[in-house]
Amino acid sequence: MNVSTKELRIQPGRIIDQVVNGEEITVTFRGKALAKIIPISEVESDLAEQENSIFGMWSSHDQNENVDALVREMRQGRQF
Repeated sequence: MNVSTKELRIQPGRIIDQVVNGEEITVTFRGKALAKIIPISEVESDLAEQENSIFGMWSSHDQNENVDALVREMRQGRQF
């Protein structure tokens, strides 16, 4: 179902009811898709399928044992 940002602002309850019933809502602004509202149960199942959903960017990194030290080093900045 597509709704405009104006419809979302005017009738949020009706739209949330649609999402609760399992429907995906695409929010449009001036005819272009802007966002998608999906039931949270779908999001939780997608996250459960991903092995490293939060730290996925570190999964292939060669120093993934000591992420805290690497981040501190990156934040330290240049040493002249």
